[in-house]
Amino acid sequence: MALLARDAAIKVPFGYERCVLTAEFPALCIVCVYVPNSGRGLGRLSFRQAWDKRFRSFVFQLDRSKPVAICGDLNVAHQPLDLRNPSGNKRSPGFTREERELLGAGFLDSFRVFNPLLPNAFTFWTYLSGARARNVGWRLDYCLWSQRGRKDLCDSRIEQRAQGSDHCPVGIYLALEGAG
Repeated sequence: MALLARDAAIKVPFGYERCVLTAEFPALCIVCVYVPNSGRGLGRLSFRQAWDKRFRSFVFQLDRSKPVAICGDLNVAHQPLDLRNPSGNKRSPGFTREERELLGAGFLDSFRVFNPLLPNAFTFWTYLSGARARNVGWRLDYCLWSQRGRKDLCDSRIEQRAQGSDHCPVGIYLALEGAG
């Protein structure tokens, strides 16, 4: 995991749960995250739920002092629109009701703010069966943004043309006062 920034962060504390990189800047905190998945057969769902609870508490604490951008692989498709086959995946890892609670927890899904009904906007495709070429995927990668910073949110994009991984990059565009 890495974070590139034009300006140096005020501080970059050691990662939370080894899956999180947090950087504090004058106008915001950026949290880069890989959320653990629930595993085959949902064998790690209870672990995932406990992890999500601790992570929510962590980001809400950060959000008390300044807006927070949460960016990365959240290992969950938030809405039926966010995966190719929602009806066949209701109890699949990454699409359970329990996992989707993280995305309704006080932060904006920046991509859906600007593209509320855009279909087939996926960020992950399995390497099997030519899924990417057929765009049979899931939206597992997000840039979430603090509700209180809605006025600063300018755009959010999924860069599906970027190759080299089973995931593609996502981005958030902000206009922050005093951000330099």
